[in-house]
Amino acid sequence: MSVVEFKKKPELAHQTGDELDHFITRDGKTFAGTHLIIDLHDAERLTDKDHMEATFRACIEACGATLLHIHIHTFLPSGGLSGVAVLAESHISVHTWPERGYAAFDVFMCGDAQPQKAVEILRHAFKADRVEVGEHLRGEGVE
Repeated sequence: MSVVEFKKKPELAHQTGDELDHFITRDGKTFAGTHLIIDLHDAERLTDKDHMEATFRACIEACGATLLHIHIHTFLPSGGLSGVAVLAESHISVHTWPERGYAAFDVFMCGDAQPQKAVEILRHAFKADRVEVGEHLRGEGVE
């Protein structure tokens, strides 16, 4: 994976009747949303459930998304976390391996939300030494 740079805010693309379908257009491509796969390496605080929830909330606010529900589960004995923030625009999810200092995040958002803003928030919140980001444009080519 490589780090992806984001420069432009996407534009809402399609209107059907009286409703926007929340597909977006960025750099001449029209798609449903941006799905970021974010790997944090040598990260900290990967067993802290309250910190994870607060970080989800910070990402949601910075990205301009709408929170519907958060659920985070702690696995014993490692203390690893699995969680999801369900959004009107899609979701943020996480699985952590604290014994390895590794966290796997998915950040998928449609509409005019800006999921790329979550990357630096996650890096900072978990003091990751290395961050890898992959990007997939969901729904590209759907007519």
